[in-house]
Amino acid sequence: QMQLVESGGGLVQAGGSLRLSCAASGGTLSSYNVAWFRQAAGKEREFVAAFRWTTVTTSYADSVKGRFTISRDNTKNTVDLQMNSLKPEDTAVYYCATGKIRMEGAIAHMYDFTSWGQGTQVTVSS
Repeated sequence: QMQLVESGGGLVQAGGSLRLSCAASGGTLSSYNVAWFRQAAGKEREFVAAFRWTTVTTSYADSVKGRFTISRDNTKNTVDLQMNSLKPEDTAVYYCATGKIRMEGAIAHMYDFTSWGQGTQVTVSS
């Protein structure tokens, strides 16, 4: 199976930026749909962004649209999440995952998950 490892998390002030990276081993990420999720303490897991392999397109949750950017780097075999204008509400553990994607209008939903990373902590202070 393919393994995923997230990195790039840390502590940042509100309004700052972080770049998360999802690195794959045992497979080529360019052949998979990849999504980022986050889970804040005491809350449910939340979809953040997705990269669709077949159409090379991206989708974002409304809460991060315009601030976060998901991209694929085939040379590094990674999918990255650039996070700008960070808010305290963005504080969470961020995970990347692979699976199938179903489009509901302009909204992407991932299901039949095949790989999960261990997560990387992002903390935004006010």
